[in-house]
Amino acid sequence: MGYDIERFVGYVNEGLLCSICRDVLEDPLQAPCEHAFCTACIHGWLVHHSNCPEDRQVIDVALLRPLYRYMKNDLNRLQLHCRNREYGCEMVCSLESIDRHERECEYSQIPCSNAGCTVQIERRNLDGHLAVCEYRSRDCPNGCGFTILSAEDTQHNCVAELRTELELLRSEMICRVEEAKHEMESRLDSQRRHMVQKESILQNEIEELKSQMSRMMSDVRSLMAAERQHRQELEQAELEKREL
Repeated sequence: MGYDIERFVGYVNEGLLCSICRDVLEDPLQAPCEHAFCTACIHGWLVHHSNCPEDRQVIDVALLRPLYRYMKNDLNRLQLHCRNREYGCEMVCSLESIDRHERECEYSQIPCSNAGCTVQIERRNLDGHLAVCEYRSRDCPNGCGFTILSAEDTQHNCVAELRTELELLRSEMICRVEEAKHEMESRLDSQRRHMVQKESILQNEIEELKSQMSRMMSDVRSLMAAERQHRQELEQAELEKREL
């Protein structure tokens, strides 16, 4: 839908009106036949039709283009009243700047920022409303440290609230202790498994060294036996030589 033509000051050129809603163009698009439409209007029309609502020429979404620059400039220069005119705003500004003004307009209806409050209030009156809003929050006057809503004043019990908070802290502490305990046990188990693995590796290495030492002793004994045999042979050869 476009901008209500009743909001505009002075004459509005027919070419700047949407061919569907007949209001002043909002976010305009133009068909190849040069008829202009609000983006929302033409997209809604093409859901059920495949032609221009003015001259019935066939059009497609892909053929729609932005408004000619000179028409866009004419559109942006139009002067109109703020939509909050009925609430007292007397601002008149160009269409190009109306959105920026209305986002900041003191007469805009905005929701109360307090959780749970459904009141819509003029921006200029928001501070006054927040000061008396039944959903406003404040610190407990008894000094318990809790933030309470005015609507809950009669239900707030400092002792009960502190007891609940203490129970929550105790539960949280127990949970953290259990988590720390499980983490330490997990680390100890991991270290224990690592030590067992290292012990097994060292035991295997010791057995291997024992095996190597046993083979070396066997080789030494074999060498000593060979040496005795060789000495005996030499002595026998010496005796035979003397006899000769």
